[in-house]
Amino acid sequence: MMILALCACTSMQPSSASFQAMDTLMSLKVYGGNTNLCDTLKSRIQTLDGLLDATDEKSEIARLNAEKSAAVSEDTDALLQRSLTLCEQLGDSFDITVCPAVRAWGFTTGDYRIPSEHERKALADRIDYRRVKADHGTYTLSAQTELDLGAVAKGYAADVSADLLRDGGAQAAVLNLGGTIALYGKKPDGSRFSVGIADPENPAAYFGTLDCDACVVATSGGYERYFERDGKRYIHILDPKTAAPVDNGVRSVTIVTENGTRADALSTALFVMGLDRAADYYRAHRDFDLILLTDKDELYLTEGIFDDFSLSDGYDYTVHRLG
Repeated sequence: MMILALCACTSMQPSSASFQAMDTLMSLKVYGGNTNLCDTLKSRIQTLDGLLDATDEKSEIARLNAEKSAAVSEDTDALLQRSLTLCEQLGDSFDITVCPAVRAWGFTTGDYRIPSEHERKALADRIDYRRVKADHGTYTLSAQTELDLGAVAKGYAADVSADLLRDGGAQAAVLNLGGTIALYGKKPDGSRFSVGIADPENPAAYFGTLDCDACVVATSGGYERYFERDGKRYIHILDPKTAAPVDNGVRSVTIVTENGTRADALSTALFVMGLDRAADYYRAHRDFDLILLTDKDELYLTEGIFDDFSLSDGYDYTVHRLG
């Protein structure tokens, strides 16, 4: 679990649920609203998982990867449209066609290996979102193209859940969707939400806390999935340009913004970009906030959340303001 959302005890008891979906343990806390709202959210997220999981041969994404052309459901269509737009906006740092490379390194199967330089070049040549064509809910892939929506599926689940919470009359909610936390409404006691940002070296602990209002907080880190060979760590976040794990001195990236799908994509893309390019991207856009930790224990916070972040005891990080 990459981020822990903390909610102070209140007189209003939340409904709650915990379950496995999207390759992670998820937990939901909902204050107010329909009595079955937690069950509705759980069912909806599990349905999305069944549609979007590229490793599940029954999913729509797996079917599209295999058949190269298929009509898809409204949810899959919506996420694919958003994802392709994000690929275009984020340039060479985010691409949903990394599936062959992720599989070649063993991150989908657990059969880890290091592809040769020649193989990595061939895999990188297969990564190009522009080879995905859309036509009114029917998608067509080129012969060598395969999709992996793992970098945005939880964010999309956060967006869908927000709509369900609003329709169900919820007062507040804390949805822990793995590396993506969705905070909805206002807490019954009037206080702000508090989110702990996981320590990459000990994900059960957190190096700091962020006080915030309703938003989505999404983190990408190399500690989620990785393997080691000859003392070197290979993480599951791949650079689309090289089809190889990112190794640029970044340990984790957390994005704070309103849209879950975009938060998820940004956390991956800015991790791939590295510190300098990520800072430049933030300065050029400024419609999200960023927490970036390097392997030199340098912590970078954007000005929008700088005063809302507290470093935990025992962490001697050098903190910088990005503005």
